[in-house]
Amino acid sequence: MAGRSIFDCLARFAARFSLIPLALIASAIFPVSLAAQVQGPLPPAPPQDNVPAPIPEVRPHAKPAPPSQDSQPAAAPEVKPAPQEKPDPAKHPASGLTNEPPSLPVEQIIQQFAAREEEFKRERDNFTYKQTFVVETIDSNGQPDGEYRMSSDIIFTPAGKRYEKVTYAPPPTLTRISLSEQDLADLEHVQPFVLTTAELPKYNITYVGRERVDELTTYVFDVAPKTLEKNQRYFQGRIWVDDKDLEIVKTYGKAVPDIKKGNTENYFPHFETYRENIEGHYWFPTYTRSDDTLHFTSGPVRIRMIVKYSNYKRFQVTVRLRPDPDSK
Repeated sequence: MAGRSIFDCLARFAARFSLIPLALIASAIFPVSLAAQVQGPLPPAPPQDNVPAPIPEVRPHAKPAPPSQDSQPAAAPEVKPAPQEKPDPAKHPASGLTNEPPSLPVEQIIQQFAAREEEFKRERDNFTYKQTFVVETIDSNGQPDGEYRMSSDIIFTPAGKRYEKVTYAPPPTLTRISLSEQDLADLEHVQPFVLTTAELPKYNITYVGRERVDELTTYVFDVAPKTLEKNQRYFQGRIWVDDKDLEIVKTYGKAVPDIKKGNTENYFPHFETYRENIEGHYWFPTYTRSDDTLHFTSGPVRIRMIVKYSNYKRFQVTVRLRPDPDSK
């Protein structure tokens, strides 16, 4: 998180998010990766009705790394892959992970939960919901010293077109970081991570064991991208799969890769996303949280992020039948 104004990025995000493909938030929606300079101005978002507070333009405040001492032309972006490691126990303590083998073949479990993810992704696009996204920077005393907040409704037009309507966006007070275009894209696609059948070939998936999550017993898998393609974003971390419905109910990890380009650093925090059962069939993301320290060249910045998804409702088109005026 660093670079130009967060609102240049947000304008482009809001315009693009009006046609949410959705995979955390999503949309967004929304843990965060914080840093990175946006390349050039972005087009403004389309006007929204009933927005209490318009988002003002904010000058960048992020502290970039010290400039290079030579006059060489800017190098190509350095893509920094995340190490292939298990989640940090200090940030995500285990609550009873065992090495108990699964009751089904591992490959069968993977194929079945990926098929359910495909169905979940398709079904979630038929729901409306409310989304709240909050990012704070935390000072050395553990107190917030800057905040960005946005609430929105994911709804449909009468014609059935899905879009995001911003309902609350007070002026931000962030001074030590700014959100990048990648941060906002990760909010939509990586934090509500969806591992469909089509996505399986991109990842190494390793069975770890079994663990209880609240009242559920789950299979635990570590997930990491096989390769990092240019301009592509990936999830790396751990997923928990309900051992009865074979659906992902929880994820923990981060968006990768971290990126450094010239004097601009774009690093991304670890996050944890919980899902809840909706309509008795689908496990939709309802809560994402992050509390992590990003280590920029200019110094560490602790950030805290919360994304909430609530009030899921299936969208239904109302069809009115009018009598034929020629009928008797």
